[in-house]
Amino acid sequence: MIDKLIEKIKKTSAPVVVGLDPMLDYVPEHVKSEAFSKLGETPAGAAEAIWQFNKAIVDATYDLIPAVKPQIAMYEQFGVEGVKAFQKTVDYCHEKDLVVIGDIKRGDIGSTSAAYAAGHLGKVQVGSRMCTCFDEDFATVNPYLGTDGVKPFIEVCQEFKKGIFVLVKTSNPSSGEFQDREIGGRPLYEVVGEQVAKWAETCMGTDYSRVGAVVGATYPKQGEVLRKIMPKCMILVPGYGAQGGQGRDLVHFFNSDGLGAIVNSSRGIIAAYKQDKYKDKGVTPENFADASRMAVADMIGDIDSALKSKK
Repeated sequence: MIDKLIEKIKKTSAPVVVGLDPMLDYVPEHVKSEAFSKLGETPAGAAEAIWQFNKAIVDATYDLIPAVKPQIAMYEQFGVEGVKAFQKTVDYCHEKDLVVIGDIKRGDIGSTSAAYAAGHLGKVQVGSRMCTCFDEDFATVNPYLGTDGVKPFIEVCQEFKKGIFVLVKTSNPSSGEFQDREIGGRPLYEVVGEQVAKWAETCMGTDYSRVGAVVGATYPKQGEVLRKIMPKCMILVPGYGAQGGQGRDLVHFFNSDGLGAIVNSSRGIIAAYKQDKYKDKGVTPENFADASRMAVADMIGDIDSALKSKK
């Protein structure tokens, strides 16, 4: 799957992933009203609104981008109905030939981690049959429990040609409380990055590993260091746009081949219709997906310009 992701990045010239992280507040009123009229102001109604919101955004952007990243918590908050909307979103994105990164941030030990890996990336045994469940192409993984928590994911990646992104230096402001702590005179994120690079060597695609890393756009200097530590890892870069990251901050996340990183924007794209710059271009809540397409195009242009200036 890492080879497919790279192929699609090359084809679209867009190292961009749209984060489908739909808080209900992001969904326009007319979409919510229609869903609530059918299913009531219930978790089922909320899940239907989110599904219709996602579908419209995917329809407006799928030809511009290689991948999407649904964050499962935004769906799980609505219980079983929300998880159904997550599944429908994953399946629909696959119909559009998009690579799906399940932002699940799982990581446990033994059979628990193996169950997460099988459910999200592999297959599960049901009687005499092997069944596919969530079927994302990649998943985000928390390495806090060490190799015990990551190895089951790597094994599934090898068997089913899927991939993972391991949290190394996250974009949130308090990430440094742990990740910047010095271990033997070096910050912990560097130690984790070195371990990710070792895992990556055991699970290679053609040019890049099926084991990648998450490094936030809000920490460009750390990203430059980690790029060198993990040369064969694809870096998933959150924190662009609404969290403050810009194209010029990201150039060192990429390798000299122009690959090696894929940049995520969530609310900056899916809630773009709320921004004045797109309202001024005639966008209203009724045609909210048009703003998402504009925001994707603007993001691609920003990153492309930054990478060209690096050369």
